[in-house]
Amino acid sequence: MSLAHLLLRQAQLHPDRPAIHLGPRRWATHAQWAGRSAALARRLTEAGLRPGDRVLLFMRNHPRYLELLWGLWWAGLVAVPVNAKLHPREVSWIAGNAEARWAFTSADVASEPLAGVPVQIDVDSPQADALLAEVAGTLSEPFDAPPDHLAWLFYTSGTTGRPKGVMLTHRNLMAMGLTYGLDVDTLHAGDAMLYAAPLSHGAGLYAIPHLMAGARHVVPESGGVDPEEMFALGRHHGPLTTFAAPTIVRRLVEQALAEGLDPDHAARCFKTIVYGGAPMYAADIRRALEVMGPRFVQIYGQGESPMTITALSRAALADVQHPRWAERIASVGVAQTPVQVRVADAQGLPLPPGELGEVLVKGDTVMAGYWRQPEATAATVRDGWLFTGDMGVLDADGFLTLKDRSKDLIISGGSNIYPREVEEVLLTAPGVADVAVVGAPDPEWGEVVVAFVVAAPGTPLDLGELDAQCLAQMARFKRPKRYVVLDALPKNHYGKVLKTELRQRL
Repeated sequence: MSLAHLLLRQAQLHPDRPAIHLGPRRWATHAQWAGRSAALARRLTEAGLRPGDRVLLFMRNHPRYLELLWGLWWAGLVAVPVNAKLHPREVSWIAGNAEARWAFTSADVASEPLAGVPVQIDVDSPQADALLAEVAGTLSEPFDAPPDHLAWLFYTSGTTGRPKGVMLTHRNLMAMGLTYGLDVDTLHAGDAMLYAAPLSHGAGLYAIPHLMAGARHVVPESGGVDPEEMFALGRHHGPLTTFAAPTIVRRLVEQALAEGLDPDHAARCFKTIVYGGAPMYAADIRRALEVMGPRFVQIYGQGESPMTITALSRAALADVQHPRWAERIASVGVAQTPVQVRVADAQGLPLPPGELGEVLVKGDTVMAGYWRQPEATAATVRDGWLFTGDMGVLDADGFLTLKDRSKDLIISGGSNIYPREVEEVLLTAPGVADVAVVGAPDPEWGEVVVAFVVAAPGTPLDLGELDAQCLAQMARFKRPKRYVVLDALPKNHYGKVLKTELRQRL
């Protein structure tokens, strides 16, 4: 069964129910959404695309994102969602690796053509209008996708400096959608999901459970995070659900305070705020609960098991009388229904409660593997267990607390940044002899990128040139926020940079 059957079902049961909104105005009913997606599927098939072919989505949040996504699934195609903040050169590499045959873009992010993609369509163009124009008559039946048919090819940063394509199937995403109503939030047809965070990431995947419930989908006119706009949309549409990185939660709290809202007023704007994607400081969630009331749920997941490893429920966050409440709000909750979670030693054997080890997860939400990287897949998924690279501790009640990451991943504002790819760019700058990049704690972004650089002998470093080098070759959000010039990097006897020592210096 394809994910497109979810849309067909709603179009048959509730054809006239509002489905997609752009800001305050209605964009499409379920019948219109299904009609446009089915029409797109038909035209892409007529253009020669076949089930399993990859289509890139490199665009800002837009109501057509949902129509395109379900149109691809209707035809049995594979969506390749790309972070709109990436540099076009980075996107071109992803497109080439995925062998994308088509790309849908928006002009504000696709500042130059993507190399190697034969067909590129601006989502706001007359050509896109024609592709999505509804066809009169009965809706065609969606492609009957086998459960393990690839649906979503998500590129996550890799330690080698090149991203890896995470293969997620219709089965993976169907399991993710079904568990939402059990572990994250109860869904109703009157609910509305607000897409302020990127549709190319976890927020976009939450369209699946909301479509299952026949709920509404709201894309802000700004296409992104504007707390004032988000509260205004909540007042217009009724209490909203949204997914937010901790930095967005902090901005919403500040907006509530600026507007003088108490928890009762906040409840009229937001039903549920699901947060994740980066560490949330305990002090921040305490403040959020005080200002906006019990409307928060935390999830922990990875691209390899999206949104589905653990959940810290609204009830657990609000249960201030529990003797271990302070510990629990610093955790990421308990295993979600379709997965097993364990903390294991280096051999993958489970450790007893209270002992630190690597977090492993197993279940129907775990990826099918990395795109054309069997060795990386075999190293990451062993005997069905996904080795997350995150270090944590389970308590006797099953609450998982993350302690550290075994990899050097930096999470800034909910976006993943791997130091190696920043280092490789900086090493191409004139005058740089050596470089090491680490993350530094930051109250606004969770972490920020800091680069320790060593100048070549007799060469003065121009930090402005380093910044320009980064901006020319990669996304703006990945560039260092701070540079520290050293005479030499601390290294061990094998020549490996001691990043722990660098973090201690910060």
